[in-house]
Amino acid sequence: MGLLNNFDISGSAMHAQTVRLNLTASNLANAQSVSSSVEETYRARHPVFSTILNNFKDKEGMSSELNNGMYHAAGVRVLGVVESDAPVRLEYRPNHPLANDEGYIAMPNVNVVEEMANMISASRSYQSNVEVVNTSKQLLMRTLSLGK
Repeated sequence: MGLLNNFDISGSAMHAQTVRLNLTASNLANAQSVSSSVEETYRARHPVFSTILNNFKDKEGMSSELNNGMYHAAGVRVLGVVESDAPVRLEYRPNHPLANDEGYIAMPNVNVVEEMANMISASRSYQSNVEVVNTSKQLLMRTLSLGK
């Protein structure tokens, strides 16, 4: 694996963490939204990640002996977004305009503490990948300056 592959790997990871941050922000923005029915209530959404696998081959197209033809991770992709299957919260507020016939309102299943932890984790992961890109760029520049 060459030094240029670091940019692809880190770029895919930064894209994945951007999706994660956007979903977390959406969850936090809707954490206090109210609905009159359980079916219409906002549900927390989370990304599903998968590794991008590459089988590294030599110039003749044969699997390298170094990796024994095994697949090696070469990035991350977002497979999709899933809604949380945790139950929504029902709160008894009979005077609320959106209360159902029994006096309950439906609140999202968003756990604010968990979402804040996800936001911190995604932010730090993004920052780490920015550092990988910057370090790779510096190494490439130093390698190019060896020819001077």
